[in-house]
Amino acid sequence: MKVGIMSDSHDNKENIRKAVSCFNDESVDMVIHAGDIAAPFTIQEFKHLNADMKAVFGNNDGERLGLSKVFDIQVQPLELTLDDKKFIVMHEPFMIEALQKSGFFDVIVYGHTHKMIIDGRRGPLVINPGETCGWFNGKGSVVVLDTESMDARHFEL
Repeated sequence: MKVGIMSDSHDNKENIRKAVSCFNDESVDMVIHAGDIAAPFTIQEFKHLNADMKAVFGNNDGERLGLSKVFDIQVQPLELTLDDKKFIVMHEPFMIEALQKSGFFDVIVYGHTHKMIIDGRRGPLVINPGETCGWFNGKGSVVVLDTESMDARHFEL
């Protein structure tokens, strides 16, 4: 199974379009958004995804009622199993070391810092896809994870 991972899109419709295109080109089966979508109007771009999407609220998702009407979104953390792999998804990087040491999860996904990280050195794979918006670091990015090989690839938008 291929999983698209993104975070911190912050209403940047152009980069959301690029992320959706990347995920569709890579034939992902599921997209995980690790928070800070920001506003419900971005659903117009996400509707073009050829995959389901699950999301958690971030600290800049102020319009929670509107977002919850158009997205499959919840308060963090989100726990899900995809292709027999246990995922935990959050926006802020809470207790990453403890989660790694627990051995309970195969994949830990977070956002918030806008810094891309793919690290599997200490057990579970830890992924921060960086920022989709590209406004803070000058580069938008997403990650595609193959759950069979556990290969995670970084894509610049």
